[in-house]
Amino acid sequence: MNSRALIFAILSLSATALYAADTHPGQTFKTPSGVSIYYEVLGNSAGTPLVVANGGPGFDHTYLHLSDAWDVMGKTRKVVLYDQRGNGKSSPVAPGQSCTLRDQIEDLDALRAQIGAERIDLLGHSWGGLLVMAYAARYPQHIQHLLIVDSAAPKWSDTIFLFKDVFPEGVEREDAARFASEMGDKSAADKLLREYLAMLFYSPEKRDAALAQMADVDENRKIRRDCHRSFFKRNLGPNHSTGRGRQGGARIPGARCRRSGRGGAG
Repeated sequence: MNSRALIFAILSLSATALYAADTHPGQTFKTPSGVSIYYEVLGNSAGTPLVVANGGPGFDHTYLHLSDAWDVMGKTRKVVLYDQRGNGKSSPVAPGQSCTLRDQIEDLDALRAQIGAERIDLLGHSWGGLLVMAYAARYPQHIQHLLIVDSAAPKWSDTIFLFKDVFPEGVEREDAARFASEMGDKSAADKLLREYLAMLFYSPEKRDAALAQMADVDENRKIRRDCHRSFFKRNLGPNHSTGRGRQGGARIPGARCRRSGRGGAG
């Protein structure tokens, strides 16, 4: 599948059916740092696999199965979904164990090695977009195509959030619930999460169907806090050095940028 066809397939997520639950078989492996990472492989075709980093931080991959796009793509190529460190079926973060952006990058590279791929097509959604930008900065030689979907700017402070302009009532409800959520009120935290998720859809019908199916979704707030602290002040742009003399997308062999103007979750 060429890059144009791959981008079209990803953008078709909003047109696909909603799945209720993740029934796909998976397996775990140990990273060099001793963390167990859970992953699923859809399809067994030869060629460059597509590895998907989900949003969060603090969520597992299961919301990706609200769409059957991955199964459709799995008929013609290998698609790999996984639970990031500390989430879902991956092992919990042990006391004293870190969960930084660097840890997440190394876990992702360990997954690449586990599936036996020298180069991968790498897609990141939302927070996963920041993760794959950082991975590209550290390991550009392992990327065939890099796809960033509905993510923030490479430098977090450069991100322009439009929610207050498009969903002013939703933002007001978020603000009302935020303080109680930060004080540990789980019902307020759940309400805050629902309000945010509701603003990610441009189709009310798909929004309502997705929220109904995500009734049991939970967020690992400790993972979220740890990861946020490690990337808030970073610049993951293609011309910004990230250490060891490495840079981002500008160093990916043969890199070209293609952009789609349509965002949202369906």
